[in-house]
Amino acid sequence: MDKIMICIIGSGNWATTIARNVGRNVINSLTLDEKVPMYVYEEIVDGRKLTDIINTTHINAKYMPNFELPPNIVAVDDIVATARDADIIIFAIPPTFVSSCCKTLLGKVKPTAHAVSLIKGFERGDDGQFVLISQIIMRQLKIPCSVLVGCNLAFEIANDHFAEGTVGCRDQKYYRVLHDIFRSPTFRVVVTEDADCVEICSTLRNIIAFAAGCSDGMELNENTKAGIIRRGFLEMLQFVDVFYPGCRMGTFFESCGISDLVTSCYANRNRKLAEAFVKTGKPLSELEHILIPGHEPLGPVTAELVHYMLKKKGLEDKFPLFTTVYKICIGDSPLSRLVETLIKARDDIFHPMHTFQL
Repeated sequence: MDKIMICIIGSGNWATTIARNVGRNVINSLTLDEKVPMYVYEEIVDGRKLTDIINTTHINAKYMPNFELPPNIVAVDDIVATARDADIIIFAIPPTFVSSCCKTLLGKVKPTAHAVSLIKGFERGDDGQFVLISQIIMRQLKIPCSVLVGCNLAFEIANDHFAEGTVGCRDQKYYRVLHDIFRSPTFRVVVTEDADCVEICSTLRNIIAFAAGCSDGMELNENTKAGIIRRGFLEMLQFVDVFYPGCRMGTFFESCGISDLVTSCYANRNRKLAEAFVKTGKPLSELEHILIPGHEPLGPVTAELVHYMLKKKGLEDKFPLFTTVYKICIGDSPLSRLVETLIKARDDIFHPMHTFQL
């Protein structure tokens, strides 16, 4: 029987961290090919090609210079050559590059291949609503796409600190494989079939992280920040119930849900951006280029798209925290409205569909 071949698209710190786990886990496997090609956007580092550095020193000198890769991780500067023979294609690139990479790969990968997105983010759809990254990959490559998200900071995993991740798997035959290739002795992986919920949680938490950063910038107490997390978590449940009915309640209590939310409210670029926004008074458009160069400010952008979706259904008042964050971002509400929102929020929870399963 042919062994399952895995490849990785991306070479940033998250891609490199996952490559270490995958590379170690496939060695000596009876079912997985030991060679793992990793697509590297070619750059010159200290006068040498980054692919040459990785393949000779087994160190990603640009993004993870203090960590060694297994020797079976092979850097390739051609994305088609990387993915052509792969049965599992792991995407770990910035969300802004997903469409262009998929266009390059269209018709060049196995029709039976299975993609996995490790990308936290989304694209703006033609109708103004957000489109999940896995949906973009499935639509463009015409293959299934699972997701891996959770409270997993790359450098903490690379340092073998405990962390967790949730795989939302869209094909049952890959349940065990995806669990086995990503896990490590200190990285706990749980697999669920609830892929949409897994991914949407990682998107909505950006709004709440921004609110938490505003709280930090105003130097509010920890109880206020806890109230933001609690209210934000409830509105996440409500949003999924309205726009993604059929998701499982239990998914929110996996790493992709409550754990990722809490981590994001203490260690996240959106939190950092919001704190600076409050303390400096500078516009978000100026701060994003300073604090998160090369990254889209997902907190404000997510808040905008979510507000658009809520407004179309006339549900802004049912999601007071999401609505307040949006209005703060565009300058329509003062920062003081954040605490007022927590105080005045209704006690009952808006769940029109009541479709959650355990």
